[in-house]
Amino acid sequence: MKTALALRHVPFEHLGILQPLLEGRGYTVRTVDVGVQPVPTDDMAAADLLIVLGGPIGAYDDATYPFVGDEAAAIARRLAARKPLLGICLGAQLMARALGAAVKPMGVKEIGFAPITLTAEGADSPLAPLADGTPVLHWHGDRYDLPPGARRLAFTTVCAEQAFAIGNHALGLQFHLEANLEELEAWLIGHAAELGAAGIDPRALRTQVPAIAGRLSQRAREVFNAWLDRAEAA
Repeated sequence: MKTALALRHVPFEHLGILQPLLEGRGYTVRTVDVGVQPVPTDDMAAADLLIVLGGPIGAYDDATYPFVGDEAAAIARRLAARKPLLGICLGAQLMARALGAAVKPMGVKEIGFAPITLTAEGADSPLAPLADGTPVLHWHGDRYDLPPGARRLAFTTVCAEQAFAIGNHALGLQFHLEANLEELEAWLIGHAAELGAAGIDPRALRTQVPAIAGRLSQRAREVFNAWLDRAEAA
């Protein structure tokens, strides 16, 4: 059996649609709640696939959350080994940090449903299904600089760096393709303070879901399957 290890930072930002997709591809999936549980450095190196999920802390918040430094160091070792790695939001930011890039506040929050624009390299990448303008879920206030050696795949008017790839084995996504929109209410509750501070009405997000969910779920599966096909063959 292939093994997939997911690092989770808050309970509701979990694997979402990725869980059944990975199981359908023959993976045994394990989730570790980093911070609550020790950073599983040995398992991060050994797993066939590593997925680093999102969360409301910063990629350089070592002083406040000491485990972040250990997590980034283990990600750096994984990247050096060129083994399959998917980073989502905070996970992508930690990948960028591990590769020597800056991660910093944008000064605004990018929260809500909006399409991304693909670069020329993005159009020839596993993100190609999103070229049709399907809105994706954005939920972040930090951004990363493009890491050295990475290919820039996508951007928005709010954030110039929305996705990057290293070879075929590593993919960083600033947005949340993994989110199961049937469970968006958990996000609205869990991030209520952030939404309030940003002046975003959760009702506006909630009412958009019925028109978006089916199409976005299909595109997300297409993206993840296309990337996994390449990563597993790398």
